[in-house]
Amino acid sequence: MRRDRDRHDPSAPGSGDGFGDGVGQEPAHDALPAVDTRLIVREEGFKGYVGEFGRKLRSGELGSLPVVVAVIIIWTVFGTLDSAFLSAQNLSDLSQQIVGTGMIAIGIVFVLLLGEIDLSVGSVSGLCAAIFAVLNVLNGMNEWLALLVAIAGGAAVGLIQGFFFAKVGVPAFVVTLAGNLAWNGLMLQVLGTSGTVNIPSESIVSELYSTIFHSPAAAYITAAVGVGLFLGAQLLDARRRQRARVPFRPIAEIVIRTVVIAAIAFVAAYILNQYQGLPLALLVFLILLVVVDFVLRRTSYGRQIFAVGGNIEGARRAGISVPFIRMTVFSIAGTMAAVGGLFLAGQIQSASQTSGGGNLLMNVIAAAVIGGTSLFGGRGSVWSALLGALVIGSIQSGMNIMGVSNAVQFMITGAVLLAAVVVDSLSRRSQKAAGRA
Repeated sequence: MRRDRDRHDPSAPGSGDGFGDGVGQEPAHDALPAVDTRLIVREEGFKGYVGEFGRKLRSGELGSLPVVVAVIIIWTVFGTLDSAFLSAQNLSDLSQQIVGTGMIAIGIVFVLLLGEIDLSVGSVSGLCAAIFAVLNVLNGMNEWLALLVAIAGGAAVGLIQGFFFAKVGVPAFVVTLAGNLAWNGLMLQVLGTSGTVNIPSESIVSELYSTIFHSPAAAYITAAVGVGLFLGAQLLDARRRQRARVPFRPIAEIVIRTVVIAAIAFVAAYILNQYQGLPLALLVFLILLVVVDFVLRRTSYGRQIFAVGGNIEGARRAGISVPFIRMTVFSIAGTMAAVGGLFLAGQIQSASQTSGGGNLLMNVIAAAVIGGTSLFGGRGSVWSALLGALVIGSIQSGMNIMGVSNAVQFMITGAVLLAAVVVDSLSRRSQKAAGRA
């Protein structure tokens, strides 16, 4: 911004009529170079980081802080009211129970990054679970092939909805609301008169959810691999930035971040090993989060999604195919709805007329928003799906232990969702006031 002002301001040092340095003009090399504030912060050490943290809070750049604080408060309250909440068994069960919701929430994060909404993911998850159950259980199709067909069905459904939104111009709210009804009706048609198809415990879908690695080494090795990948990624990023002569994180900061991640990972591994071990469902969820996070933050496609969500007109002028991004994002949402629906079917070992119904849609949207993804588009992370699902799952688990009725649970979950949206709105307002929105 300073360079732009200097270029157009006749009184600015070094400005002129384009014919060289005139009388009273200062040489161009005397202009003050731009300084990245991140360099100043790191040069000031601990004091600089504290000051930068305060500045971010004042300007509304909260990141994952609200949801982390929420998890700590929720666990403290329920742990104080009933010690069973923080038991290894309950926390291990919680890590499995949030997987289905979290998988669907990943797709919702993609849609929210565009500033849109998908109201059909619940019905799509139930439809894909029904497709798998009917093909595999009733018609004898190979379970792996039935699994692929079900996931492909979710992708196709999302692509159809994305087409009507991106090409025809129907608002996403209307398209997915209609889809919520249509795909639910198709699910009932697929299930037929039986209404319920039981999935055998030895089915791949059931095993994906119920399999647990009982060896303590499995959880600890997973934690070590995760920490190692995080450290390697941080070091590679710092080296790449250093070679490009742009600000990079110093080794000391990388070490501190790695130690914090290692502490969280190994404490989680220890808790899981205190009960039965590492659930396969949780492992698959974490691997998928890492892969999808890489796609969003490290690929041109991911950057295009943020660009479209942040400024659609600017994205068009930059040469981004907005219809393509919109269609593929809704296809991803449909795919993740299918994957989440299969995990939920494996959890209860059946596909029925109630699959994908109830409060599932509310929970997955709440998980994405509570986790920190903005409803206004252009800001968020797939890790929001994990954090938000953890908040929702913790609230439900704690209230179930205390015997709270479903009616009260719905009201409390709705209040938490409203609080998350209020925080998002206030954060966005603060960023606008600070000139950062």
